[in-house]
Amino acid sequence: MKSLLKFFAAGTDQPRLTDTALIDEQFRYYRRNVIVVIILCYGLGYVCRLALNVVKKPLMDAGIFTPEEVGLIGSMLLYGYALGKFSNGLLSDYSNVKRFFAAGLFLSAMMNFGMSFSSLVWLSATLWILNGWFQGFGAPSCAVALASWYSNRERGRYYGLWSTAHAIGEGLTYLGIALLIALPPKGLGLSWQFGFWVPATICVLAAVIVYVYLPDRPRTLGLPSVAEWRNDGGEKAMAAAHDAASILKDQLKVIAIPSMWVIALASSSMYITRYAVNSWGNVYLQEIRGFDLFDANFFIFLNTAAGILGCVAYGYLSDKLFNARRPPANLLFGLMELLPLFVIFYGPANATVLAIALVVYGFGLSGILASLGGLFALDIAPKKVAGAAMGFIGIFSYLGAGMQDYVSGKLIYDSEMQVVFSTGDASQTVFFYDYSVPIMFWIGASVVSMILAGSLWKVRASD
Repeated sequence: MKSLLKFFAAGTDQPRLTDTALIDEQFRYYRRNVIVVIILCYGLGYVCRLALNVVKKPLMDAGIFTPEEVGLIGSMLLYGYALGKFSNGLLSDYSNVKRFFAAGLFLSAMMNFGMSFSSLVWLSATLWILNGWFQGFGAPSCAVALASWYSNRERGRYYGLWSTAHAIGEGLTYLGIALLIALPPKGLGLSWQFGFWVPATICVLAAVIVYVYLPDRPRTLGLPSVAEWRNDGGEKAMAAAHDAASILKDQLKVIAIPSMWVIALASSSMYITRYAVNSWGNVYLQEIRGFDLFDANFFIFLNTAAGILGCVAYGYLSDKLFNARRPPANLLFGLMELLPLFVIFYGPANATVLAIALVVYGFGLSGILASLGGLFALDIAPKKVAGAAMGFIGIFSYLGAGMQDYVSGKLIYDSEMQVVFSTGDASQTVFFYDYSVPIMFWIGASVVSMILAGSLWKVRASD
């Protein structure tokens, strides 16, 4: 056990380099590695998180699981992720993030391999809650890397860039896995098991990349803190030694910040809507709008692809236009997220209108999630406990998301209508579902999130 803890522990601070040119060169090299690796590998890791969402309809159609059972299994990942993101957020402040992140990706891949062989509710739920736990290694590790290598006045832009990983991963999942299992000619027509095997293989590759290329904190490499290097705010917060006592003290400060609780509740409400569309959007488009599996997932892909631009735009606008103030940008992007929902669910039955609404929704959602899902919390928390701040927001966010998945599945299942079609001596039962109540639940959550986020209008970043 001691050797395992030592393996994951953060490296010790090395003697400070004195060559200014070498320090500059090292910072440029490692900062480039950090942003590329965390975007690429966090995005690839998302494929293992969302695989079940794409194969929900095939699992239901094959009679393997009911909508309620699928909702229960899906919620297990989100509950596991909520607890994992919080506990692993605390641990990541003490950890060598490249080893921590890589381990999470590898273990998540193993859970996906296991899911491909399960047709039992209890076994699938167990595997999926463990998958959520291991997925929770990623975001805190990336938050620690961002706080360690990018300073206050630039963090919004880099956090926005990193947040594109969510959209990249979602896009790869909804389009890539759909291509594998959709029927020809739009897809390859492979079995639903490939929806788990391929993501697992991708996650193993991502784990290797993280382990090889992601650096530990600057001090472990003989470099000054990034705040000192850039002469930016936060020098005092980052200058202290990375010792356990000071870290624990600052971690406890996180939960004593009132604004942190409001951000957590706002994020939790927004995650209800986010995961409602991610988890049930493609099923809704197939059941209610009449699209096939590939087309339904392609529409969800449009939403996630637009999110890439939304993340970058949010980081740039909040840093440059609003001088690193998040609340004005939150209002702007929150409206772009909320209003298209009415078009998506209550608008005309026109594919072009639906596509435009999903693009605007994805653009706004990714921007507001970049803030409420972590950036705003990183701004106001002590910088050397970025993992704890991310974990605190994460547990609220994913408890909301997990509750949503089960509640949505239950509401949909309770609306079930069975119609029996008889043809001679044979008969076929077709199941129909009503989404009107879940839709009101999803939109209402976005409204609550906007109100909570708006109450933080005067809150500013701390050094």
